Formats: sequence, structure tokens, C-alpha cells
Amino acid sequence: MTDDVVLRVLAKQMIPFILLFALYVQFHGDYGPGGGFQAGVLFGAGFMLYGMVFGVTTLERLFPGGAFRIGIAAGVLLYSAVGIAGVLLSGNFLDYNVLAADPKAGQHMGIIVVEFGIGVTVAAVMIAAFYAFARPKA
Repeated sequence: MTDDVVLRVLAKQMIPFILLFALYVQFHGDYGPGGGFQAGVLFGAGFMLYGMVFGVTTLERLFPGGAFRIGIAAGVLLYSAVGIAGVLLSGNFLDYNVLAADPKAGQHMGIIVVEFGIGVTVAAVMIAAFYAFARPKA
């Protein structure tokens, strides 16, 4: 597919909008439908489209193979850190009310951070699965 000029040009134009829409879904998730999982899938799909059109080796230069491992761990740690912060602040695990002086502000902050952690993990897992299937076998 790397020789198809039309496909390459269309992908270069679409991928930024896919990633921008993923960010919109990510940060709009606490106000309406969407959130971390959906945004992670969209973000991962943008990178997978890039890998399918421009090649896996080109994608590995942009998103190295070990980076997805860091992303998976960082997302899970971020999610867990918010839960542990709730416990340390005399609340329950993932009790967002205690994260700020105003319970409503704590809810807002907690949901955004947890959903971001979920989004990072889902995107990294999708890219890892893509690498597992798309890399040429030795």
C-alpha cells in the first residue's frame, strides 16, 4: 500500500483529524458520551492507519516498539494513583469527592485524570496488538 499516492495523501490529511477527534472525545467524556476507552480506540486507530499506509517500520520510528509498554504501565499507574490518592485523603478507592476542597471540583478532576489513564492504556494496547500482528515474522 505504500506505493498508492492517493491513499498516502488522504491518510496524511485524515490522521490529524482522527487524533484531534480522539482528544475531543477524551476531554468531552465527563460532559457527554465518550471518554477514555473510546478516545484510546480512536487514537490507536489513527496510529494503526498510519502503520498500514506508510509501513510498520515507519510507524516504529514515530512510535517505538518499547513506547507502548511505557504507555500501558503509565495509564494503569495513573488510574491507580487516583484511587490511592482517594484512600490517602480519607476516602474510598476512586472516591473523587476528597480530591479537592469542593466535592464537585474533585469529581471533575478525578474523572478527567482516570479517563486519561484509561485512554493512554487502551491506545497503547491497541498499538501493541497492531505491532504483534503487523510485524513481519522472522
